Amino acid sequence: MSDGAPRTSLTDGAGAAEPSMRGNGSPRPAEPASVDQVSERSEPAAGFDAGLLSPVSAGRDDLVSDGAVLRALVEAEVALVRAYADAVAQSAAPGAGSAEAEKLRRAADAADALHAVAIDPARLARDAVAGGNPVIPLVKALRAGAPDGLREWVHRGATSQDILDTALMLVARDAVEGLLVDLDRAAAALGAFAARHRDVVAAGRTLTQHAVPTTIGLRAANWFSGIERAAERLRALRLPAQLGGAGGTLAATVEFFRRSGDADDGSYSAGQGAGAARDAIDDALAVRDAYADALGLARNDVPWHTSRWPVTELGDALAQAVAALGKVATDVATASRTEIAELAEPSGGGSSAMPQKQNPTRSVLIRSAAIRAPQLAATLHLAAGLAADERPDGAWHAEWPALRDLLRAALGAANHGADLVEGLRVNEIDVARTLGATGGLIVSERLSAVLGKERAAEIVAGVAAGGDLAELVRGAGEDPAELLDPANYTGLAGEFVDRITGNENRSTG
Repeated sequence: MSDGAPRTSLTDGAGAAEPSMRGNGSPRPAEPASVDQVSERSEPAAGFDAGLLSPVSAGRDDLVSDGAVLRALVEAEVALVRAYADAVAQSAAPGAGSAEAEKLRRAADAADALHAVAIDPARLARDAVAGGNPVIPLVKALRAGAPDGLREWVHRGATSQDILDTALMLVARDAVEGLLVDLDRAAAALGAFAARHRDVVAAGRTLTQHAVPTTIGLRAANWFSGIERAAERLRALRLPAQLGGAGGTLAATVEFFRRSGDADDGSYSAGQGAGAARDAIDDALAVRDAYADALGLARNDVPWHTSRWPVTELGDALAQAVAALGKVATDVATASRTEIAELAEPSGGGSSAMPQKQNPTRSVLIRSAAIRAPQLAATLHLAAGLAADERPDGAWHAEWPALRDLLRAALGAANHGADLVEGLRVNEIDVARTLGATGGLIVSERLSAVLGKERAAEIVAGVAAGGDLAELVRGAGEDPAELLDPANYTGLAGEFVDRITGNENRSTG
């Protein structure tokens, strides 16, 4: 639209039409729009999704924006031109030094011109409806804007899925790198936090109830362990380029190298015969490898058009990272409840109605991501299982928004998570108060270990009947000050902290 104002309804450009009416005077539902009608509509308001309904990722998801995807799509096309030039330059075929090969080298040198082609993402999205993906109108636009010597090499031997899959791997790679920065921040902060609070004894809870003593340090060390493991898995990801051509056979690329003719007439020739056929195959494989290398992505032996492990493995690793962050957020949210108050976020969020509240907003936002992430990963697996034939119909398309939403959730959760743990505070007075809430019964398991289960059960029953726990323990011949001290029943908590955080040389003296 020309004025840039947000629209609340779609019109035909001549103003809002009066709705047709039913006999009872109520408006008739609008007729469904055709693909052609959709493509002719005015573009949506700028900033359609600025994160208004996704505060966990707002301001933290530029790496997976439409702009980032578009840049990656163009970069994939640029790399493909260069891959052909590299393969020809390295080829031993008789036409490697031909005039056509020289034209290809010049085209590769000019390939960056594709980045200068003006492309409106909103228009590209509308134009993508007719063919079902944005690469079809993108290639048309790139060819129209490319210099003459470059135009014929744009999208050579590729299919839309090659370019879009590769672009999503590029976007994912950049997003994972950003995600790892925040996960490393969080792990470093948690390692230090766990060491500082290694011996701060707290109430351990199982099934929501006080169980046995633990330490704030061990709780944090377990958070650290989960985040470190998730980061390791992300670092181990293999994100490959995709290049298989129309049906996953690279036939068009092989055919390009199999063209016969006299190299002196200016055409590129791989020659004739069985040896030439092998050369053509090798040259096509060289294009595939040069393509991956140019983009900094992994090489893959075969196309993965319908073998979607790169997407599902990525989704699983992202979901694991968000789950690890969600565990931290869940424990912090619980421990920051008014009646518990053991932990506090660096700063609290306010309320529109209750000025006294200090909401654990970072934890809330991280938990929102942790609730959504598993379902997004499940969508990727469902799409992988329904990837039919040699190219999927709909299953592939379902991956795109699910993968981006999962990347978006992970980026936001990790950034908020790092901020949260870097400023996390422990209220040791409230930790001690909560620890003593059961009047010493939190060490009941120790009573059983020392006095036997029957005697311990008698003591617990005596306390329930109004007896004094310390006196009952003394009556059993034990020193209540020693036996009932929770600090004397934390087992290997300190040892585990040291092992998890890599501080095994610390003296436990």
